[in-house]
Amino acid sequence: MPLVKMNDLLVKAKAGKYAVGSFSVANMEMVLGVLKAVEETKSPAIIQIAEVRLKQSPLEVIGPLMVAAAKNSKMPVAVHFDHGKTFEKISQALEIGFSSVMFDGSHLPFEENSAQTSRVNALAKKYGATCEGEIGCVGGSEDGSEDIAVNCTSPEQALAFYENTKVDALAVAIGNAHGNYKEAPRLRFDILEKTASLVPVPLVLHGGTGIEPDDFRRCISLGIHKINIATATFDSVENSVRSAYSEGNISGYYDLQAAEVDGAYLNAMKHIEIFGCAGKA
Repeated sequence: MPLVKMNDLLVKAKAGKYAVGSFSVANMEMVLGVLKAVEETKSPAIIQIAEVRLKQSPLEVIGPLMVAAAKNSKMPVAVHFDHGKTFEKISQALEIGFSSVMFDGSHLPFEENSAQTSRVNALAKKYGATCEGEIGCVGGSEDGSEDIAVNCTSPEQALAFYENTKVDALAVAIGNAHGNYKEAPRLRFDILEKTASLVPVPLVLHGGTGIEPDDFRRCISLGIHKINIATATFDSVENSVRSAYSEGNISGYYDLQAAEVDGAYLNAMKHIEIFGCAGKA
């Protein structure tokens, strides 16, 4: 199956009223685990890496691996550069062959966010790639190092942002946050519903770790068609490795590798079922 554009997956998801999982990866084992789940369930998927993660997984190393894995998958898979902060790294991701990029200007004033996102969208289109933007501020930082307050999206401002930028997908803030929640989030379904009624492109939910399955399903019914899963993936891989050691199942490196693959696989399987995308490839 060829590498696909994220927008191709999301337009189909919007029509079918399900969501596509966008799974953060950090190494080959995590990529293999996610794609194993995708192929078993005949599901579309997105694999992604955020710019803040490049200190541990350099883009010039992990990027070509992600693209090659997607191209060799039996199911439609998009490769997404998440939370891009710099034009340099976004450009590098597109050169490597990523089929989607996101510019995260949510911390910027509205006009500057619009202008920078428009610039990234124009660049993405030169590569035939999809562009995601963000309006409103999702709580926490992508790497968990900062406690950033949630600033919920204004539906009217979201529409103005879309009209200014013409992005293919829009990430919104409805009380969601990156990282592990200290308590169950109180999502603003009213904001989501109104935003979805105004903005014609698929909406994106960041900070998916820890949201209850019923809340995920309600978000999907109200207009969310891409859901980012990062911390849950990393936690699942770590827990899988810890369990394998404690149960005496690791006697060498390749057992360790298998435990990492299994952790990413189990997490992807869980979320594919919740998002309703199994069998939708």
